[in-house]
Amino acid sequence: MTHQPVELRATILGLYVGQPRERWAGKPPSAIGKHPTDTAQELTNTGFVDDQQADLKVHGGLEKAVHHYAAEHYPTWRSELGAVADEFGPGRFGENISTRGMTEANLCIGDVLAMGTAVVEISQGRQPCWKLNAHTGIQTMAALFQQTVRTGWYYRVLEPGAVRVGDEVRRLECPNPDWSVERVTRARLDPRVEPEIAAELAELPRLAGGWAEAFRNKARRDYREDIAARLDGPA
Repeated sequence: MTHQPVELRATILGLYVGQPRERWAGKPPSAIGKHPTDTAQELTNTGFVDDQQADLKVHGGLEKAVHHYAAEHYPTWRSELGAVADEFGPGRFGENISTRGMTEANLCIGDVLAMGTAVVEISQGRQPCWKLNAHTGIQTMAALFQQTVRTGWYYRVLEPGAVRVGDEVRRLECPNPDWSVERVTRARLDPRVEPEIAAELAELPRLAGGWAEAFRNKARRDYREDIAARLDGPA
């Protein structure tokens, strides 16, 4: 059953794209370094045409075509981290879209949104990895993302179209109003989530398949997830 969505609109403040580059000696390439673009971007089923990811096993693809980050989080990061975060602002964390007014707290998994002439659907939150540490120069950044659940979220593309800075993002459907992006992401990142909650989330409609499988694993009381490699990176 599709629920009538609470009215929610935002304007795209920034649109960011990037290409994989060798960033750090002895470590894999990355496309986390995005740059702003003022030109309209064609949004396909796998993302913006001018945007790429380096490791398609963990980034990009149909379930993570676009990453959206709330611009209102940046002042919070600056207030918490001090001078080291003075330059933090939209685009800093490798996102493709930045807006004000939409956050992990007021959006839900499965929400359908109009974005420019495209239509997208929220598939999952973001699991922060060691590249955030290297990119920002703060060795605890991925862990802080995980603790605060200020991670942003990903879209799958339902209808390709064109997107540009200044376009409106508008919620069309909210099929899972009890499961905000924040609540689901917190559960996904919590190594001690209750198995009963994990089992329920494993069946959540429109949740990305990878996260549904992870919740099926977390529903087993003997399951232990190793997150060290994701947060700390390759040795």
